Amino acid sequence: SSITVNLATALAERGLSVGVLDADIYGHSVPRMLGSDAKPTQVERMIVPPVSHDVKFISIGQFTDGNTPVTWRGPMLHRALQQFLADVYWGDLDVLLLDLPPGTGDVAISIAQLIPGAEILVITTPQQAAAEVAERAGAIALQTRQKILGVVENMSWMELPDGSRMEPFGSGGGQKVADRLTRAVGAPVKLLGQLPLEPLLREGGDAGTPVVLAHPESASGSALRAVADQLAVRRRGLAGMSLGIDTTRRAEPGNLL
Repeated sequence: SSITVNLATALAERGLSVGVLDADIYGHSVPRMLGSDAKPTQVERMIVPPVSHDVKFISIGQFTDGNTPVTWRGPMLHRALQQFLADVYWGDLDVLLLDLPPGTGDVAISIAQLIPGAEILVITTPQQAAAEVAERAGAIALQTRQKILGVVENMSWMELPDGSRMEPFGSGGGQKVADRLTRAVGAPVKLLGQLPLEPLLREGGDAGTPVVLAHPESASGSALRAVADQLAVRRRGLAGMSLGIDTTRRAEPGNLL
């Protein structure tokens, strides 16, 4: 979630039209990290998302009271994602980032069905056990025929006061994931960046001001902006692109609005 929000704001800062869909229904955190408790508004049958730091965003957290947990099974998850894509007025976006939960569960499968042209950005930590989980998540592309955009390694090291680095979670996990996915899919998968374990990144998420905006020259801010630079050159608007979703559905029981 931290990487999603920071990449979104960094891309928006470069002049791109950016949206974030918080697809982590059970563990939603995007509103907090974007520093906004604004609610969407309804115009006829469409939902207009709020904007924070020049990023349009939608999350199930905007439709629940306080920190109430969401206890839905697969079909309800799919319906919520379908509404977020079909009933939200995103406008002409250059980039829509979706914050997915870990693993290859219902949400990942639904997204592959609803947006078959979506690309996968794999996030891992250097730890071997975490890297194996991330590799499995990326390998879903073999079944869904999606493209893997690249790998980002989070919590790669910690800068110590004496200038040295400590690697609390080991090293090399991100590159191993990229190498293994390259062999699995038969196409180059690049390690796009490594992010240090830095308090400023966490503080920015808790305060609702992403580190790429609050401290752009920090170690984590610089690393995230470097990843965004690589993504920004892939500019492509969504205007006129069919998502394969019925956008003229009548209101149904269980709909968000």
